Amino acid sequence: MSEPKVVTCPGCGQKTRVPAAAGGVPFCPKCSQPLPWLTDSSTQEFKAVVEDSPVPVLIDFWAPWCGPCRVVAPAVEKVSLELAGKLKAVKVNTDQEPRLQERFGIRGIPTLVLMDASKERDRVTGAMGADALRRWVEPRLGVNAKDQDKSGR
Repeated sequence: MSEPKVVTCPGCGQKTRVPAAAGGVPFCPKCSQPLPWLTDSSTQEFKAVVEDSPVPVLIDFWAPWCGPCRVVAPAVEKVSLELAGKLKAVKVNTDQEPRLQERFGIRGIPTLVLMDASKERDRVTGAMGADALRRWVEPRLGVNAKDQDKSGR
């Protein structure tokens, strides 16, 4: 299983270890705000990390040599921060995980796949910035600006 990532709480700055797989959404132990959940997954841990996730998962299929993937990476990170508690973002390196690439029929990267309860809800291929990615994700999660609190989450 992937090592837990240290995440800084956007509300209070507390650093907390967030595991790749968990039975519930990660929250800050200091201020109780939901924490951004951005992790990696391999074929072996995919079920625990993605399919058993308590929240919808945005999978970023990417490769280190891919220029457009470098555009999408910070957008995925920003959206995982903005939608903390409502979305988990998982990066899958297609060079290291060809079985997942084949299983999902990934023909071009970056490809973003939104899954909920282990079922694919939608996908998009190609680079997009954070604002465009958020506009693509939010309606599929049933989230809109009225649902957001004053901090933007």
